[in-house]
This record gives sequence, structure tokens and C-alpha cells, in this order.
Amino acid sequence: MAQNDQEDLLKLNLDEIGEKIRSCTRCHLSETRTNAVPGEGSPNSEILFVGEGPGEQEDKQGRPFVGRAGNKLTEILNSVAIDRKDVFITNVVKCRPPKNREPKPEESEACLPYLEAQIAEINPEIIVTLGNTATKALLNNDQGITKVRGTFYNWRGNIQVLPMYHPSYLLRYPSKEKGSPKYQTWKDIKKAKESLKSQ
Repeated sequence: MAQNDQEDLLKLNLDEIGEKIRSCTRCHLSETRTNAVPGEGSPNSEILFVGEGPGEQEDKQGRPFVGRAGNKLTEILNSVAIDRKDVFITNVVKCRPPKNREPKPEESEACLPYLEAQIAEINPEIIVTLGNTATKALLNNDQGITKVRGTFYNWRGNIQVLPMYHPSYLLRYPSKEKGSPKYQTWKDIKKAKESLKSQ
């Protein structure tokens, strides 16, 4: 994306960014989508959740995290009394990759200016990255989620990034034993909530 196009994006509000996303043809994912999925939630959210990309249900409805992983995310939020409507939820790529495969680097790169514009408009205190793809997109590191989850990282000087497991990962590992992914996720979301309280 050209520099002046990026600057133009940064002048838009969330609804206008959403319209740009819905009409986007910057990569091949636009050719196979039913609906682009810009994201949803509070424009005044102190905490922004970023996943990988839409799945089948999200593609059908045009809304993020509405399938089984979405139910799990809502459950995670509820565990620390965060109401889903009070946060903003989006993904790195805004169109469903075929067969829910991982987004290719060029697809993530094509979509990143939209995510950056959303972050600039919301200006959250914390960004929670859900899984490897979102964490790599924002932190630009190659360490796996198991190494970086649960630790705050500084993003561009003024926003904290907290990587967590993707809710779909927790669906595959349902144990709540101490040290399990579910247990670690519960600790991580508590850490996010406590950090918001202290700011």
C-alpha cells in the first residue's frame, strides 16, 4: 500500500475503515470470500483482541469470532467479568483463507494497514494477540506462542501487547490442569484485566 493511501486510512473512523475492508481486492482472498470481516465492538475499548482470520461462520456472517472459537473467547472474557460488547475484536486478515488455512505472509501484509488504522483509531491500552499469526504480525518475531504468551511487550512506544493462545487451540486441549493451555490462558486474561485496573 502506498504511503499516501496508508495516511488516508489513518484519517478514517472505524465504520469508514470497515467500508474500505468490505470492498478490498488487495489480495486473492477477496476472490473466495462471502463477506469480509472488519471486526466489531466498542470504538472506545481499552483492550483490542486480534486473531488470525475469519473461519467459515465468520465468513458467512461477516462478524469475527462467532463460531466455536468465538464462544470460547466469550467464555474467556466472561471469566474475568469483561463484557464482549465493551472490547473490540478483529483479525489480522479480514477475509477467510480457503479451508481455514493459515494466512500467507503476503495476505497478512496486504491487510496489515487496515489493522494498523483500526489500532490508531481505537488507541487501546492493551492489544491481546490470539495465537501465532497475530503475534508475529504485530511483534515481528519468530518465537512460538508458547514462548511469548503471558508476557507484555511494548508496541510502538505506547501500547502493550499481550500474546495469548488462540481460543481454537484451547478447544483441542480442554484440560484445566495447572500448567495446561486453558490454565495459562486464564492467568493471562487475569493479567490483562489487572493491568487495565492499574492504568
